[in-house]
Amino acid sequence: MDKFVEYVNSHRDRFVAELQDFCRQPSVAAQNLGMREMADMVLTRFKQLGADARLIPVEGGAPVVYAEIGSGKRTLMIYDHYDVQPPEPFDLWDTPPWEAAIRDGKIFARGVSDNKADLLSRIQTVEAYLATIGPLPLKIKFVVEGEEEIGSPHLPQFAQANRTLLQDADGCLWEFGSKDINDRPTMSCGLKGIMYLELHAHGAARDLHSSLAAIVVDPAWRLTWALNTLKDSDDHILIDDYASHVRPPTEAEMDALKAIPFDEAKIKADYAIPAFLNDLTGLELLQKYLYEPTCTICGLYSGYIGEGAKTVLPNHAFAKLDFRLVPNLSPDLVVDLLRKHLDRRGFTDIEINLTETGEEVARSPLDSPIVRAAVDAMKAIYPNEPVIYPTSAGSGPMHALCQALGIPAVSAGCGWHDSRAHAPNESVRIEDYFEGIRFVRELIERFARLGG
Repeated sequence: MDKFVEYVNSHRDRFVAELQDFCRQPSVAAQNLGMREMADMVLTRFKQLGADARLIPVEGGAPVVYAEIGSGKRTLMIYDHYDVQPPEPFDLWDTPPWEAAIRDGKIFARGVSDNKADLLSRIQTVEAYLATIGPLPLKIKFVVEGEEEIGSPHLPQFAQANRTLLQDADGCLWEFGSKDINDRPTMSCGLKGIMYLELHAHGAARDLHSSLAAIVVDPAWRLTWALNTLKDSDDHILIDDYASHVRPPTEAEMDALKAIPFDEAKIKADYAIPAFLNDLTGLELLQKYLYEPTCTICGLYSGYIGEGAKTVLPNHAFAKLDFRLVPNLSPDLVVDLLRKHLDRRGFTDIEINLTETGEEVARSPLDSPIVRAAVDAMKAIYPNEPVIYPTSAGSGPMHALCQALGIPAVSAGCGWHDSRAHAPNESVRIEDYFEGIRFVRELIERFARLGG
C-alpha cells in the first residue's frame, strides 16, 4: 500500500477526532462567539505541523491565521475560514450543533462542511505528506480568515496590507467544494460577486391603530410598492440601466456549460419543486444559473407577525436583499443604480442601509495550471468524472485575495450534495473527508510539476 495512504488510514481515528474537536469549538462571527479561541486552535495546529505560523491582526476585525510551510519553485496559496454560520434554529437539529455527533457514516455539526472539514483535511494532508513522502515539492501559504460568513469585510484590507506576502503565489486552492447529486466531484473556477443591503420604509413616530391607515402612510405598503418595481413576474430585473451593465457570456464560457452534466430531474425532486423558473431547461437553465445576476428578497419584516390578530398600522418596514453579480456589475454600481431607480419613481423616502461592503466578481482561466492540476488530481482519486464549473453561483472574497493579485484560483472540497451548509444538520461524509485528503496530496504534487 502507498505509504501516504497507509499513514492516513492508521491515523484515521485521530484525524476524525481532531475534526470533531474543531467543530465543538463555536466560532460564529455574526455573534462574536468563540472567535479568538478558534483562531488559537488553528494556530496551534499549524505549529504542530511545523509551519511558520502566526496571527495577523486586522484592525476592526478577526485576526487572520497565516502559515507557511515547504519550499520549491512554485507556491500554492490555500484559503479557508475558521468562522461558521449561526446554528439557529436549534430545535431543527437532530443532535446539538456543537456536539459533532457521528451517525450513518457522517459527522454532523455547525461548520463541519463550511468550512472546518476542508481546513483541517488540508492540514492533515501536509502532515501525512511530510511523515511519509518527505519535504513538500512546493511552498504552501495558508490564509485562514475569521469573517467569511459575514462577508469578509476586512479581507481586502488584509490582502492589500500584506500584498508582498501573498502576491508570489502561482495559484490558490479555495475553501469549498462538494460532490453533486450523482456523486460526481465538482470544482469551480470563480464566484459571482454580491451586494447585500436593506431597504427601510418609515411611517409615523410609533405603531398606530390600523383605523388611522385611512390618513397615515403605511410603510409596509410603501416598501411593497418599491420592491414591486425591481423585478417582474418573469424574473427580469427592472432596475434602470442594470441590464446594460451585464456582460453576456463569451463563446468559450458558453462552451464550458455544455460539458456540465446537470441532472435536472433529480435536483427538482431533491428541492421538491415542479419546475425551475420560467420552465427553463438545458443550456438556458445553466446560463441563467451561472452567468446571470440575481435580485433576491432574503427577508421581510413589518408590524405584527405573531399568532392571532392585532390591528396595527406599523411605523416601520424593512427588507433584506442580496444581488448576485456577474462581470461588469460591481457592488458600488448596484447601490448607485438602485438609489437612482427608486428616486425616479418617487421612493426617495426608502432608505438603503448597507450592512456589508460587497464582493467583486471573480473568474479564473479554465486553462490555468491550478485548474489543470485540480482536474488531473480529481481524475486520479475519484471514480466518477469531475464536473468543472466555470464559476459558482455563490459568492465569496476570492477576487480580493486572488484575482486582484493576479492569482488564479479553484474551489474544490470534501462536501456532498446534501451537506446542508448554513442549515440545520450540516454534515460531511467521513469517506468523502478521507478522499479529500488524498485529492489534496495529488493536487500538491501535480501543481508542483505543472508550475505557474
